[in-house]
Amino acid sequence: MERLQKVIANLGYTSRRNAEELIKQGKVKVNGEVIKELGTKVKTSDTIEVENTILDNNKNYEYYLLYKPREVISSAKDEVGRKTVVDLVTTSERIYPVGRLDYDTTGLIILTNDGVLTNKLTHPSSKIEKTYIAKVEGLVSGYAIKKLRDGVVIDGRRTSKAKVKLKSTDKKTNKSLVELTIHEGRNHQVRKMFEAIGYEVLKLKREKYANLDLKGLKPGEYRKLTNKEIAVLYSMIK
Repeated sequence: MERLQKVIANLGYTSRRNAEELIKQGKVKVNGEVIKELGTKVKTSDTIEVENTILDNNKNYEYYLLYKPREVISSAKDEVGRKTVVDLVTTSERIYPVGRLDYDTTGLIILTNDGVLTNKLTHPSSKIEKTYIAKVEGLVSGYAIKKLRDGVVIDGRRTSKAKVKLKSTDKKTNKSLVELTIHEGRNHQVRKMFEAIGYEVLKLKREKYANLDLKGLKPGEYRKLTNKEIAVLYSMIK
């Protein structure tokens, strides 16, 4: 048996935190009975209903890799009607993004209805590596690269050590390309890391996530993950 809010999250309806709020608000039923106790545990045979929707314990899971374009929101829906990553994938299943990319950031993002995988991949303890290519204003120095590798202080806390490679510099345009691999996922982390050492990020693209990359895809395109890719992701979070 598992806690009700965890089961709701694992079934992909919403996050665990939101599930707790729905329980408190009396919007969750188990076997027809309204449940408001957060400590309630349920069995796999129990019928769970959230906001008048019965959750399917035997649902088919889908996994997609999307090349997110600029000016797209990394969420299932947007309150002001902007395009979301979910809008770009054709499926009848209720999918959602694993983590997020900023509105103006492009690159690799996973979408799925597998709540267990989502929760584990996004948990800080998973330390999943994510690789970004940043185009920055200015000629990035070797000293700046070392500072990024060692970790910089953003929002009052030092970042973990990063893998950093200076890809190129262009004296004519005064621009640099830097490859950065991190395993944290703080808000606007990459941009803030460069700001901390005096550089502005002009463009940002996530090229890799764990064992996955964007090979063969253009912005706005997507593909299903292979069974092998899914298995590798699960092996990383055990």
